[in-house]
Amino acid sequence: MTAAVRAAGIDRPWTHQALAAEHALRGESVVVATGTASGKSLAYLAPVLSTLLDGSEAPNGRGATALYLAPTKALAADQHRSVRALAAPLGKAVRPAVHDGDTPVEEREWIRQYANYVLTNPDMLHRSVLPSHPRWASFLRALRYVVIDECHTYRGVFGSHVAQVLRRLRRLCARYGSEPVFLLASATAAEPATAATRLTGVPVVEITDDGSPRGETVFALWEPPLTELHGERGAPVRRTATAETAELLTDLAVQGVRTVAFVRSRRGAELVALIAQERLAAVDRSLPSRIAAYRGGYLPEERRAIERALHTGELLGLSATTALELGVDVAGLDAVLLAGYPGTRASLWQQAGRAGRTGRGALAVLVARDDPLDTYLVHHPEAIFRQPVESTVLDPDNPYVLAPHLCAAAEELPLTEADLALFGPETPGLLPRLELRKLLRRRGTSWHWTRRERAAELTGIRGEGGRPVQVVEEGTGRLLGTVDASAAHTTVHEGAVHLHQGRSYLVRRLDLDDNVALVEQADPPYSTTARDTTTISVLETAEEVPWGEARLCFGSVEVTNQVVSFLRRRILTGEVMGESKLDLPPRTLRTRAVWWTVTEDQLDAARVAPEALGGALHAAEHASIGMLPLFATCDRRDIGGVSVPLHPDTLLPTVFVYDGHPGGAGFAERAFRTAARWLTATREAIAACECETGCPSCIQSPKCGNGNEPLDKRAAVRLLGRLLSGAPEGPAEGAAAPPGNPPPEGRDSAESAPGP
Repeated sequence: MTAAVRAAGIDRPWTHQALAAEHALRGESVVVATGTASGKSLAYLAPVLSTLLDGSEAPNGRGATALYLAPTKALAADQHRSVRALAAPLGKAVRPAVHDGDTPVEEREWIRQYANYVLTNPDMLHRSVLPSHPRWASFLRALRYVVIDECHTYRGVFGSHVAQVLRRLRRLCARYGSEPVFLLASATAAEPATAATRLTGVPVVEITDDGSPRGETVFALWEPPLTELHGERGAPVRRTATAETAELLTDLAVQGVRTVAFVRSRRGAELVALIAQERLAAVDRSLPSRIAAYRGGYLPEERRAIERALHTGELLGLSATTALELGVDVAGLDAVLLAGYPGTRASLWQQAGRAGRTGRGALAVLVARDDPLDTYLVHHPEAIFRQPVESTVLDPDNPYVLAPHLCAAAEELPLTEADLALFGPETPGLLPRLELRKLLRRRGTSWHWTRRERAAELTGIRGEGGRPVQVVEEGTGRLLGTVDASAAHTTVHEGAVHLHQGRSYLVRRLDLDDNVALVEQADPPYSTTARDTTTISVLETAEEVPWGEARLCFGSVEVTNQVVSFLRRRILTGEVMGESKLDLPPRTLRTRAVWWTVTEDQLDAARVAPEALGGALHAAEHASIGMLPLFATCDRRDIGGVSVPLHPDTLLPTVFVYDGHPGGAGFAERAFRTAARWLTATREAIAACECETGCPSCIQSPKCGNGNEPLDKRAAVRLLGRLLSGAPEGPAEGAAAPPGNPPPEGRDSAESAPGP
């Protein structure tokens, strides 16, 4: 290491840290993909601090600069604290600063002019830095390094948007005469160099040998017990993962074990904290204040207060969404609880690795939810412990992703023919379509932005689908937080229970015109779950593979979704107390889907009678949606499905599974490529379930707009068996095809993904 790095107190790097620094200082982009708490931050900080301290002068007299990108504000703030501590012995040579939506306006000019290590997120890069690049000219001209932390999180639609943001950054850097080196840090991932190259657009060297010491982690798989209650259609009901996690958090807190519980949803995170606080109050009145929830949607001052309490040890237990998963250094944690499988093995190990970060032993517990995938995993532990982590799925060439970034790039600097290769092979075909829509105008050999509004506002890079809905307390006018527009119909509809900082609120009115949900404080004994209906039509069949008489297809579809009602469920047991109708407008989505059809002869061979057909298809659809996250880096909420005994486009019994984002996110295509393994696991999950006629652990879905009617467990097993008997061996599941082809301009509901 250089003297500069040793001055920062770093004199004995582990092997992977030293290798990464050597590649970076030679000007080679590098990705370090090692386990959680393996010291990846040093791998990129060593060359960055060294370069900044060396004081390399750019042509304008300003020293070299570096840009750090984190997927969350919490991680950027955490890294800022670490960098300041490391840079303290180096004097004023290293000037780190956080530039995000919480940064006061008066600080931003200083950051642009004087900071040489700027920590931000892709959203600010997209909406603030790149559109106002002339004000960042001296910083970009001297840019030597771009650090991309937790790069495995940039997958699906979000990852595809970030890939295009990085291409816009590279284009502007070239305009100012710089060519930064990319330094990426990732949790253990499959083919990290391939994923990093696809994300950045530049060749990347991978380093995967982890030289850091590791403490022992005891990993438990926990299946909540069955209750005496019965759910829909008389199905047995397990204790909810939320209630079970809260009880475990309570027990650990009583014993003084510092614990973080990761929960899949914002509402779930609030519920776990609330239940644990109530339980602890009966044991020791001093303990409830040491438990808190942490999630997105909080106001900046609330987030910072919780982060400080966590770092100081004031908090003993925290119930958090993935807003805390992504690398925040929570030293001293003893245990991690996971309320449900987080969707990918990469996230599983990332969350589990939060405990024992100082090299000590730790406890990790996966509490299974009552759904097909979680049930499958607790009964097939080899699917967790003996399988590699997944490949990262992203598609920068998706035209729904690419088009707004071409507009944003044209506003930053007119696009030229020399730029076309940078933005990918779909660019030449998209530019004429953007001209027809009067978004771009061609003048000679360049394309210009034509509108007065900012092009960066055409899209939210996280796939939010519009302006966030503000959650406002009706009696006081106080802003409690925000909800993504895509989730508003299902989470803040009239009558929904909204949780914030351990308090319950009832939504009195959702104003879609003004993007406001008015709430009032209440204490109902239930939670709410929205239900919706979905129809689907085929726009284009891009690929079709024969499976005997059956057909496996992949292509473009149009989905129409409408939230129609919501259920009230008891908080601890999940028991359904009632259902209320809703009157919300339908939403349409053009996306990509995988679907399969079967013939009448196959139904006869599987002994699926006409009266059982709808239930068999419906059950297979539910279970296959639940199992797909095991094969694609998606969340169950990222995908949806429809099953129809006679679909008007295929004229056959058909099951669809589609991406819940405009233009697709790559998940349905991944399902198409791995269909035989995916549907085999689906059949095994249904057949292995101990219930008689179907339950949430195998074929029932809490999101089903048809109330889980009809469902036929045994017919689904026979139908899937007949379908799989015709599956080809090897790559014929779905041969490679160019992703992201733009869809042309162009029914019984089961389960649907978020709307556009």
